[in-house]
Amino acid sequence: MDPSWQTAISYTTEDDIRIRGYDLLEMIGRVPFSHALYLIFTGELPTPAVGRLIDAILVASIDHGPVTPSSLTARTAASGGAPLKTAAAAGFLSLDRFHGAAVEDCMNVLERVLTLSKNYSGDDALRQAAEEVVRESRQAKTKIPGFGHRQHLYDKRVDKLFELAEQADVEGSYMKAARMLAVVLEGVVGKPVPINIDGVVAAVLCELKFPPSLGNAPFLVARLTGILAHTHEEITQMPRMRRIDPFNYSYCGPENRSLPDIYK
Repeated sequence: MDPSWQTAISYTTEDDIRIRGYDLLEMIGRVPFSHALYLIFTGELPTPAVGRLIDAILVASIDHGPVTPSSLTARTAASGGAPLKTAAAAGFLSLDRFHGAAVEDCMNVLERVLTLSKNYSGDDALRQAAEEVVRESRQAKTKIPGFGHRQHLYDKRVDKLFELAEQADVEGSYMKAARMLAVVLEGVVGKPVPINIDGVVAAVLCELKFPPSLGNAPFLVARLTGILAHTHEEITQMPRMRRIDPFNYSYCGPENRSLPDIYK
C-alpha cells in the first residue's frame, strides 16, 4: 500500500532509528545535543565550529532569573498544585513576542533591511535601508524586535555570541545589518537601544541560513530547561499556594565561582 504521507525527519524500524538518515545508535555518545538539534532542524550536521556556536546559543538562552514571566508563570502553576510537566508547560506557553520569542520576527526584519539596501547605492546603502525600516516601525508605532532590554543597558551575551560567530567564520551581512539598526535606533531615540539576546541569535541564525520559521526554536528548547528547573524548585522547596513576590526575593545558591579548568 502506498503511504498517505511522508516525512523527511526520521523513521524507525524493528532494528533501526534514523534521524535525517543518520543511525541514532551511532550518534549516541558521539554527537553533542546541540549538533543533533541543528541536524533535526536543518537536515544536516553542523561543522564543529558552527556546532559550538549553536551550543553557545543554547547556553546563553538557558535562563534569565526566577522572575521572568515564564518562570513566574511556571512557579505560580506549581504553587497551585500543578505537576512538573503541567506547570512547566504553563511557563513555556508564556514565551511570546515580548518575552523570549522574538527571534523569528527579528530575522525577518534583518532580511528586510538587506532587501531594501539593494534599492540604494554606495557605502551608505545599509544605513539608508536601516533608517527606512526604523521609519516604518515608528509610523506603525511598533518596536523593532531584537533591540533594547528592560534590565540590561547592554547585554554582555551579545558580544560573546558575536565573537564566537566570528571565530566560526559566519559573520556577514546580517550581523552588519543588526549593528546598523542599533546605530540608527540610538540616533532616532536619543539613547542606546542595543542588540539584545534575541537580536544576536537572529543575526547568527540568519548567517547560518537557519529557517526563520524555526528561528525561535533554539531559544525555546534552551529556555524550557531553565523553566523546568524553576518549576522543580517550586514544587520541592516552596510552600503551596504562596504569594510569589517578583521583587522581594534573594539568591541562596552557591557563591560566585569560576569554571573548572576542563572548561577553559
